[in-house]
Amino acid sequence: MSTTTKAGTHALSLSGVSRNFGGIRAVADISFDVSHGKRLTIIGTNGAGKSTLFNLITGVYPLSSGSISVFGEDVSKQPAYSRAKLGIARTFQTSKLFQGLTVRENLYTSLRQALGEKKISWLANPSQSDQLHDESTSILERVDLLKKSDILVSDISHGESRQLEVAMALAMRPKVLMLDEPAAGISPTERGRLVDLLKSLDKEMTLVLIEHDMAVALAVADEVIVMHDGTMFMQGSPDEVRNSSAVRDLYLGSNHE
Repeated sequence: MSTTTKAGTHALSLSGVSRNFGGIRAVADISFDVSHGKRLTIIGTNGAGKSTLFNLITGVYPLSSGSISVFGEDVSKQPAYSRAKLGIARTFQTSKLFQGLTVRENLYTSLRQALGEKKISWLANPSQSDQLHDESTSILERVDLLKKSDILVSDISHGESRQLEVAMALAMRPKVLMLDEPAAGISPTERGRLVDLLKSLDKEMTLVLIEHDMAVALAVADEVIVMHDGTMFMQGSPDEVRNSSAVRDLYLGSNHE
């Protein structure tokens, strides 16, 4: 999916973004810009409002107040599919994979969606399209899953499932890639592969990442936002966040290095 990027605009801009659930303010007055091609990591403990913020940006939840722009276009009242058409793709904290399909078949669902197709009758004969096969092979190689392409998702590891979720987001050909805790529950070896993958992404692609694993979060970021109780506690470079005693005490623990 493609959209014309307006010169001089940010990939993503938030102004005074808030979201209430009844009497609870889950996100309060969040404002920041993400320049085209930058890598932003959002960190914070459980309940800080990170995933809610993702849901607001992608249109899963409506705003209570504030505004959101994608490449200069105000999307504050647009549904999720309209924002996706502008080039936003995301993963979720909880897996959204089809357990009864193979790795490649799961990837086909994203590739078909990127092509604007809605029918799924193709699943009976997924090899019918050389284009889909070639494109899926390229993406699976990129995320180190090609050898698992014909295995059911129910039979791959948790870490491999997370890699597949990233692959499916990449298949949407995003301009803004939003990943919700891609390192959650994966092994140290798999984390190393994930960091390498994220660092290898096209520099024209903007990356917004929620991550609890600080080794991943700080390794790939140009800038870091620390959230606490639905607000922005701090915004700065990875080194500024790493060296902040307040952040270390509140989020990372006093033994973090």
